[in-house]
Amino acid sequence: MNFLLDPNIAYLILVAGFVLAVLALFAPGTGLLEIGAVLAIVFAGYSVANTPINWWALVILIVGVFPFLYALRRSRNLVFLVISILALIVGSVFMFRAESGEPAVNPALATIVSVLVTGLMWIIATRGIEALQMKPYSRTGKLIGHVGTTRSDVFHSGTVYIQNEEWSARSQDPIPAGVKVKVIKQEGFTLEVEPWTAGQDQPDLEPNK
Repeated sequence: MNFLLDPNIAYLILVAGFVLAVLALFAPGTGLLEIGAVLAIVFAGYSVANTPINWWALVILIVGVFPFLYALRRSRNLVFLVISILALIVGSVFMFRAESGEPAVNPALATIVSVLVTGLMWIIATRGIEALQMKPYSRTGKLIGHVGTTRSDVFHSGTVYIQNEEWSARSQDPIPAGVKVKVIKQEGFTLEVEPWTAGQDQPDLEPNK
């Protein structure tokens, strides 16, 4: 496992574990994201334990999360978003250090990854906020007969997207992700679905204004 001691690889694995953990929170159901996040964090932990690091850089990484959250709460303030990106870049470059004391992570790699990860988290967070602010039409309405799309593989468990919301779902037979499904039964917040094909009857899918 000597390759895990390469600071650039250790950095990428650490970032991958963080991204997978966030995605697992927003798209539960399959367990694959959760497993990937745990494995990445374990490998990253091994790298951190066996590679010299600058603890002050790790503190900058953690502190850099707060401007990001502030930007979300203050009407998408891009100034604080830029501050968060800069903190992420600095923390990423200097977190691992070579034996000579110099930064061990490639600055270009850290910059590209920091911008991409921050952009991805921004999209996920803003869409999550928009979903929370949306009128909860489906929670009080009957969904039997409505058509949606599977967000994960559905069988004994899974998730579907119907009426601008994600629901827990199950089915009699395995249904892969990305398939149109029709609700045939609703028990609380869990829907039983079956595959749907174009041409079948379905109710008006426009939510109440």
